[in-house]
This record gives sequence, structure tokens and C-alpha cells, in this order.
Amino acid sequence: MDFDADLIRALQENGRASIHSLGERLGRPRAAVSDRLRTMLADGTVRVVAAVDPGFLGQHVLAHVSIRTDATVEPLAQRLRGLAETVLVSAIGGAHDLVTEVRVGSMAALHDLLAEIRAMPGVVDINTLIYSSVIKGFFVSEYRGDVTIDATDTALIELLQRDGRMSFRALGEAVRLSPSAVTTRVERLIESGVIKISAVEARGLAHRQLSMGVGLNLLADDDSVLDALRTWRGVDFAARTLGRFDAVMTLVEPSAGALYASLERIRSLPGVAHVEAWFHLAVLKEDYARTLRPAV
Repeated sequence: MDFDADLIRALQENGRASIHSLGERLGRPRAAVSDRLRTMLADGTVRVVAAVDPGFLGQHVLAHVSIRTDATVEPLAQRLRGLAETVLVSAIGGAHDLVTEVRVGSMAALHDLLAEIRAMPGVVDINTLIYSSVIKGFFVSEYRGDVTIDATDTALIELLQRDGRMSFRALGEAVRLSPSAVTTRVERLIESGVIKISAVEARGLAHRQLSMGVGLNLLADDDSVLDALRTWRGVDFAARTLGRFDAVMTLVEPSAGALYASLERIRSLPGVAHVEAWFHLAVLKEDYARTLRPAV
């Protein structure tokens, strides 16, 4: 068993899981879990943060944009990182040079954003996949609708976006409420799908985990393929898409060999017609925090 990988996976499913429950799940002493988690948080191996569901924010259009450039990647990546609409920017190896995930309120807004990206210096062309549905995503919480929040909820969300494991006592001190009152509010925000608290793992050549994007063309509208991907341990994200692929996903594994084995497993699934993959060389932005306060 890979202790770090299993601990991170458990935190991705529930970022506020107690040390006791994590120890029980992993079959490890609580002291070992606590020490390892403290170390990984301190050295940046993992961050545990809250993210507001896109639906609650009115971000009803999510898209994956692949970009080719005729220049060095970093200046363009810096421009993409600066856009409020991007939650992910990654330098990749493959037919394109960069990919970004964007979240906007409407198709018209997406059209305007894509025009802005095309006009950036160095952009040769872009290719866009629109998510028709998210199959698996640690920061998409399926907002239920009809939930209102007040200034205290907003303050709690902003604190949890910085540190998703901040104690209820510390949260209460920050917003001047009792720990029990804060617990009730945070649980309501999670249960209603307003926020999801999960773990973000550092990925890329300089880190312990490698990441690969995969596009799938299916022989038919095959839900069985997507149902299988939803349960796979190495699949961090999967979405049904409109565009050159029927689905797109992210694989995360500790080695190139493990990524290859996962790709072979995907290719062997009945219903998969074609697989195209790209390697994430460096994840340059992965930031799901969003302000809920009106602009002044």
C-alpha cells in the first residue's frame, strides 16, 4: 500500500475527515496519519481547500481548451493564469502546448473568452471541448439549488478556501460564533452542494505523481465506459464532452509505467473506439477559490 497516495485519496473524498477516521480507513495509527499529513501540508505535497460549486456561482458552462503556440510557453501561460475564468493551466507534451479549464456563465461568455485567448500573442490555434456533464470531479459538488447564504457563510467559505481543515473552533473565533454554530453552517454548505472540501495534490515532473490527459471517442453513447471510469482509483477527473472527443479525463499515477498500464486498460474497454493522450509536464495553475463578495 502507498501510504501517501491512499491518504491523499481519502482526503480528496472528504477533506475534513478526522484523523481517527483516516487512521481507521488506512489501517494506520492516528499518530502516523497526523504526522504524515502535517508534513505533506507543510511541504506543499497536498493542499486541502474548499471550492464553491460552479452551479452556485452561475458558471454553467465548463470547457477544456487546448492551445498551440509558436513561441515559448511561459509568457502565454502567465496570461492564462491571470484570467479569472481559468481554474487550471498546464503545460503539456503532445499535439498542443497548453491546456486550460475555464468556467463561465454562458455560451456567449465562452465565445468572448475564446476570442480573447485567440488574440493573445503566440497563439497559433485552439481547440475547445465543452463539458456536457461532469462524471467525476473532486471540486464539482452537484449544487442542489435554492440555497441562500449570508455574510457569515461567505466569510466561512473564504476561510475554508484557504484552509479546508481549519478547526471549527478557529472558524468560530474568526466569525464570532460558537464551534457548534459553525459546524451546523459548514455541514449545511457541504450537504447542499454549495461547497466541496477536497485535496489538491502537486503534480508534474518535479513531484511524486504524474498526470496525463486522455480524450476518448466512443463507439456509441456508452454509459458503461463512463461508469467504469468513475470508479477507477487513478481517474481524478472525467467528463462527457462536446467536440472532437466524446469524453475527456485526467489520469494520475506515480510512474510512467502505471500511466501506460491505465491507458492499456482504457483501450481494452468495450465501447472505446479511439484514445488520445497528452502528458502534463507542469501544472502551472490549479485554483478553485472564487470570491463571493460583490465588486466595489
